[in-house]
Amino acid sequence: MSKRAPPRVPVLVGLPVLSSDAIRGLLADDVTNQTIHARVFATLRYLLRQRIALGRPVTCVDATHQTPKERRPHLQMPGCRVEAVFFATPFAVCLARNAAREHVVPPEAIARMAARMVRPTRGEGFARVRVVRTK
Repeated sequence: MSKRAPPRVPVLVGLPVLSSDAIRGLLADDVTNQTIHARVFATLRYLLRQRIALGRPVTCVDATHQTPKERRPHLQMPGCRVEAVFFATPFAVCLARNAAREHVVPPEAIARMAARMVRPTRGEGFARVRVVRTK
């Protein structure tokens, strides 16, 4: 009997699969609704636990995950190897990309998010941290 590797859970860090925006859309019919944050992430973690229980080999979690506190619940998922993917995108590029989006986020909200962003580390408990540098 071969030993199967534990399921991998890459957690995308720095980007606004299991997408918090898609779940907002499902729950509130509005991907921009920020009033249901707790429900969105409770639903996301429920779906992640179900995928792990079903033995899915990889599940990507797509949400900004700005701080170690916001990332911690994923690191506490039993029986999986949690990885971080950090998109090191310059602030000016974030603003330009945001301006081209269908649902534009106010620039001051992007500035607040950038100020809160803490680069993930293996010290938080990630099995691996991959940095993607964008221009």
